[in-house]
Parts: sequence; C-alpha cells; structure tokens
Amino acid sequence: MEKSSALPADPSQVTPEWLSEALGERFPGTRVAAVEVLEIHHGTNSNARLGVSYAGESSLPESYFLKMLPLDPERRETINQTGMGRREALFYRNLAADVPMRVPSPYVARIDESDGSFVLLMEDLEATNCVLADPEAGITVEQAGDAMRDYAELHIRFEDEVHRKKEAGWVEILGRKSDMGVWMLQFGLDNHRDKLRDGFAEMAELYVEHRHELDEIWARGPVTVLQGDSHIGNLFLDAGRVGFLDWGLIQLGTPMRDVGYFITMSLTPENRRAHERELIQRYLDERVKIGGAPFDFDEAWLLHRVHAAYAAPAACPLVLFPEDEPIENRPLSKSFLERAQCVIEDLDVRGALREFANF
Repeated sequence: MEKSSALPADPSQVTPEWLSEALGERFPGTRVAAVEVLEIHHGTNSNARLGVSYAGESSLPESYFLKMLPLDPERRETINQTGMGRREALFYRNLAADVPMRVPSPYVARIDESDGSFVLLMEDLEATNCVLADPEAGITVEQAGDAMRDYAELHIRFEDEVHRKKEAGWVEILGRKSDMGVWMLQFGLDNHRDKLRDGFAEMAELYVEHRHELDEIWARGPVTVLQGDSHIGNLFLDAGRVGFLDWGLIQLGTPMRDVGYFITMSLTPENRRAHERELIQRYLDERVKIGGAPFDFDEAWLLHRVHAAYAAPAACPLVLFPEDEPIENRPLSKSFLERAQCVIEDLDVRGALREFANF
C-alpha cells in the first residue's frame, strides 16, 4: 500500500486533482471535474458524503462515502493508536472483493504508514437504496438466519492456516493493548452503578481485574478470520440482505466469537432469547453443507455463552453515560447497552467461564 504523505486530512481537502489520481489507480483515465461535500460528521472518525462530477463520460458513481481520521489532534491520536483505520483500509484494498458477505464497494483505500492516516472512499449506500439497520428494532430472525451462511463461508475460507497466511497474512489476533476499556468500566462502576444490572457489573469487575486472563480464554479454539464488530450499529440492509460495515476490528479468533456477537448485538433481546439456539444450529448446518469441519452443538453453545462475556468490555464507552452525547446517537447507545446487559444475565456467562476454563 502506498506510503503517501499527501493524503487529505479533511473532507474539504479532497480535490478534483487528488481524486482523479486516486480513482485512476483502478479506473485509468478518470478525470474528476468537481467535488462537493454533501454531508459531514466529525465523530469517532471524520465521515462525509461527497458529490462528484466528471470531465467527460464516466460509469463511476456521482456520490461516495468518505472515511478518514478525525480532525481533533487528541482524538486523532487515540483512534490512530487502535490501528482500526489501517486494518479497514487493508480489508477494503485486499479482501473486500472476495469475502462472501455484502460489504460497501470500495473505490479508494489508502494509508500513510508513517503516521497511520487513511482515506477510504466507498459506496454511498444511500445512493444504492440500502438502509442502515434500525438499532431498536434490530434485524429479523430470517435475516439473521441468512447471515449464518455468510459467516460459515467467511470462516471456512480462512480456517486453513496456509491459505489464511497467503491471502490475509496481515490479519492478527487482537489483544487489548490499551487500558482505556478498563478505565471506562471502572468509571461506570464508580459513578453509574445504579444504571448497571448486577450481572453486567459483576462481569465488568471481573474484566477490570482479569482482562489478560479473559483475553487468553477468548482466544482459545480453532482460528479463522473474523469480521469482529458486527453489532446493530455496523449493519445495513440491501433489499433485506444483511450487509456489514466497519471492518476496523477484523481479526483472528474462534468462529463462535463472531457468530455469538452478531446474534447478541443485532437481534432484540426478545428475539435472541427465542431463536439463538436455532440460529447457532443454522450456522453449524451451513458449515457442513459447504464442506467445513463440523462443530458439536453443545460445544458451540458453551462457547456462545463464554464469548457473551465480551459484551461488558464491548459496551465500555456506554457506561460513561456522557451528558453531551448527541441525540441522534442515543437510540443506538441505549439499545447496545440493553443487549449487553441482557445477554450477560440471560446466559449466565459467569457460570460458563467456570465451566469452560475453571475461571
């Protein structure tokens, strides 16, 4: 991947000249006449919709979704240290066209290895009539069932170590290198304990004290490439089919981490309780249909419960309960935390950890 020092740092810096050169890598002869910032949002990253017109005829889109590091220097450094932008750029550059899942079509994926900055130019889902998943309603059981085959195909494709190293050698096991999650959970326990259910609080306390041991437990089992972050806020629907956004946490791990997190964080708690067993069985059946190694259901169910404990650290930013949280973010935050708290209690994750790892 190029090591350019000329990456735009702000959506307004995406000029016709820069975009002509960037698009020209895959689409030779592209000449951009004008670029307009249609929408912009500065949050975890800087995101924008760009309107583009071309000099001459072009089959390329007239609008794109743009993603880059945030402008604020402190937040920029914090996000940069996670490596999420680099991983996502590598995914869209090297793997997006080959994974058996609906993902936004990539057009430009560049990073600067010297400072970790990145620029992603992707399909504008609004223009292709896709919709973001509703955080409160969640996806339907039927949609989740169809996604089980997507997961089975992804996992089986990369279970062979030789093939995985050849096609996705840059994907790694992710450990928590920062103490930020621990700090956030402790802050929630110290300042907002009344808003946390007992099971969640117990799991948060366990993670604060033993995160390295838990990371080791969660890493056990067969290894493959995982999507890594398929909660309801990172999903979209294309004519009813589930699509997967945000590949910044693509990683190596055991399959039930992916499957369980998706089921837990995309269905409503009520639908999950009623259908999670059948969805796990659907995943296991799909693996067999396409030639993958079979899993025993009882083993898969126990792993589902063990990995449900991850819901506590996954929800760590939400237990800060920031008073200045934007109104538009609140439905997702509320739904995410509700899902996390429910699954930890419903599945007795503490008991599962004892049974699985005597922990």
